[in-house]
Amino acid sequence: MVDDKKVNQVVEAGKGYELPLLLFAGFRTLIDRLHAELARQGHPDIRPAHGFAMQAVGPDGATASEVGRRLGVSKQAAGKTVDRLIALGYAARTDDPADARRKLVRLTPHGIDALRRSAAVFDELRAEWAAALGADHLTDLESSLRTVVPPDAFRLDAAGWLGGS
Repeated sequence: MVDDKKVNQVVEAGKGYELPLLLFAGFRTLIDRLHAELARQGHPDIRPAHGFAMQAVGPDGATASEVGRRLGVSKQAAGKTVDRLIALGYAARTDDPADARRKLVRLTPHGIDALRRSAAVFDELRAEWAAALGADHLTDLESSLRTVVPPDAFRLDAAGWLGGS
């Protein structure tokens, strides 16, 4: 049950709906802290969707269509995100050496820097959680989640399951 005065707070512990809310709140806490730190480190314009898109571009580059498929969004939505990454200097369009008709999106050094910094910040955040919960408890939590989360659940198409295209 949700208290009318505390709209965003669960007030009945142990109910089924609490688990996804707590997992999402944990995810959101990590992502918000990541982006605050990235802004401090010189990446003030990067947004969570950009991180998913840069992961979809990958180390070898991808077409906008491939980015869309990997994210579970339309080619048009992926194109808009790619355009924003390019405008911010995180990606660039290049000719595909295998097919002159295709354009590849590739990460720039600025984009690679953002991903490297993200990885380092996530390591720091995990260390904070380990300090707060205890290293063994956090390891148990991660192991438990691996037990109930299917191996193929690590997908980039968050937009698709959050109501996007």
